[in-house]
Amino acid sequence: MRKRDQFKRVIIFFEGFIILAIHTLLFAYIWYNIYAPQLETPFFRRGDWAVIGFYALIMFLITRLYGGFKIGYLRLMDVLFSQMLSLFSVNILAYLQLCLISRKYVLPGALLKMTLWQIVIILLWVLICKQLYALIYPSRRMLLIYDKKSPDDMIAKMHTRKDKYHICEVAHIRDGVEAICDCLMDYDAILIYDIPSHDRNIILKKCYINSIRTYVTPKISDVLLTGSDKIHLFDTPLLLSRNMGLSGEEIIWKRLMDLTICIPVAIVLMPIFLIIALCIKFCDGGPILYKQDRLTVDGKRFYIYKFRSMYMDSEKDGAQLAKKHDDRITPIGKFLRATHFDEFPQLINIIKGDMSLIGPRPERPIIAEEYKKTIPEFDFRLKVKAGLTGYAQIYGKYNTTPYDKLKLDLTYIENYSIWLDIKLLLLTVKVVFQKENTEGIDENQITAVKEDRR
Repeated sequence: MRKRDQFKRVIIFFEGFIILAIHTLLFAYIWYNIYAPQLETPFFRRGDWAVIGFYALIMFLITRLYGGFKIGYLRLMDVLFSQMLSLFSVNILAYLQLCLISRKYVLPGALLKMTLWQIVIILLWVLICKQLYALIYPSRRMLLIYDKKSPDDMIAKMHTRKDKYHICEVAHIRDGVEAICDCLMDYDAILIYDIPSHDRNIILKKCYINSIRTYVTPKISDVLLTGSDKIHLFDTPLLLSRNMGLSGEEIIWKRLMDLTICIPVAIVLMPIFLIIALCIKFCDGGPILYKQDRLTVDGKRFYIYKFRSMYMDSEKDGAQLAKKHDDRITPIGKFLRATHFDEFPQLINIIKGDMSLIGPRPERPIIAEEYKKTIPEFDFRLKVKAGLTGYAQIYGKYNTTPYDKLKLDLTYIENYSIWLDIKLLLLTVKVVFQKENTEGIDENQITAVKEDRR
């Protein structure tokens, strides 16, 4: 397994190259045979190559962004969905490009036929590559090492990907670090799950010496170091964590991006807003907008706006998170939540400056106080403005535990860049269509657990 791991990226590269080459050749075929002959002023050879090369480049970038090349890493259906989303996005852009080049609306028939062929090819490619990957790289036999926190939740998560991971044994740190280190070579990989830093360091070094793949659940301090700068002024390496949130220029660029995107989008979506407003009003006669107290940067409070998706007086018994099959949600509310349309009025919050497009989701003060009883670091996420979407929304779920969401939010803050914002904004399009990201918490789920404290 360890020998084969060295060539994994090479195999994945060739798998991705094959599907990209097929897409490009199909587009080249319809360009040379259908669309190029229709041009009043024909392109020279370099012009033809530029059109085809642009298609290949956009296909590569969007597919890579959505994870369409991650065979073996993402689930089969996730790879398929990513490929399909990338295909439709690129072909729509290709059609617009063809119209611009031709200076008129061209008939899309050939492009639609090409898309159908591409769908068939994608299905075959995903199935063949998945089978090939599973044959070469079977699931890893893993040892999970834990301490005070129960490993059951982590084991359940790993079991959702039995194609990749097989936790065949669990060891408690009280069994002794030396005893655990002696048996590391019996496994393909080690999962270090929340053990003391001293013991973790010993095991990590042992795994490094023996080239054993290691997975580690990070502590808050680990996440804070991910965005640190490396200082080489002396012969001793230094890691610098500024711990100040965003710099002045980052705040300005982020604000400009918010206004540049949100104002035109709000204008374009105004007719949809009016239709949604009428549907909510006709549903039960209650108010259209729901206003709620939330927290943003530096702990400032503001009122967040949403299209109302619950019946009136739904929280008369106190603040609650939405649950699966929640009977407090109206019929129109179920549609709004499933499509995320209930979040649209937050464009007003962004334009006002209460929020940003990208950032940690704003929490209610009363719920934040509850979380802080078991997660004192929960306020760390208030280093930046709250966001309409964010790192935790892209890589987590609605029912991800608060501690895990905190670590995701801190990862965003410590690794912030304007390019990361753009990437997360594009990935939001993908997440909107994935149902698991909109699910409420389970009826018996504990959202803030004492063992999560660091």
